[in-house]
Amino acid sequence: MDVLTKIKRLVIARKVIFTEKARTERYADGLSVEDILESIVNAPSINKTLNSSSPHRAKRKEKLYVIISSSYDGKLIYTKGTIRKINGVEEFYILVSSKWSQI
Repeated sequence: MDVLTKIKRLVIARKVIFTEKARTERYADGLSVEDILESIVNAPSINKTLNSSSPHRAKRKEKLYVIISSSYDGKLIYTKGTIRKINGVEEFYILVSSKWSQI
């Protein structure tokens, strides 16, 4: 299964965690959780894959996926996240999420 399909399935199943930073950005941009989840489900592709080497990440050199897509009502949203296994369950861990026009 490709990564985008896996991410979309996690989102549809509501297996998503927002970091505090992503929550703060969401509130500041007036986005709902549904706006962000819709934009991920609507994404035709992953725009960029990055290799994180941050010592603050759960594991070093994990893959970060950048998704830029619209919600159902046309809000263009930038999301960056990774797939993490937490307590044996895979979840899409959203690190950044904001309106594209704000970036």
